[in-house]
Amino acid sequence: MKPRLDPEGLRKTKTWEYVVRFIFGGVVTTCTGLIAHRFGPNIGGLFLAFPAILPASLTLVQQHDGRAQAVDDARGARLGSIGLAAFAVVTWRTATTWPAVLVLGVATLAWVAVSVAAWAIWYGGRRSSVGARRRDPYRLA
Repeated sequence: MKPRLDPEGLRKTKTWEYVVRFIFGGVVTTCTGLIAHRFGPNIGGLFLAFPAILPASLTLVQQHDGRAQAVDDARGARLGSIGLAAFAVVTWRTATTWPAVLVLGVATLAWVAVSVAAWAIWYGGRRSSVGARRRDPYRLA
């Protein structure tokens, strides 16, 4: 399976569904800010990687496209989160010594590279041989 752009998918989503995503994302972001205010930026920063609209999005994907698609989207989010960890590590190691533009650029490249590599490792093994174990589309792990 290759990632693809489906402009028709935008027509499936109703305005109220975008509002739900926006509100949910705002609530998660606010909670992260409150955690950072209470416990400091080191702890609050751990929560910034939480995909703010993922739970709302997965619910809507399940409604529109079924459980298998929602599970596949969750799997993709998990692989993207590995890339976010690479972004965080690059930022952590370089933020105090490099210019901000360079930190952001290199961290973004690390995120893309690690996410694409994780995708290739996860999905690339499916085509390796006829006798290879097929992953269950409903299993998250």
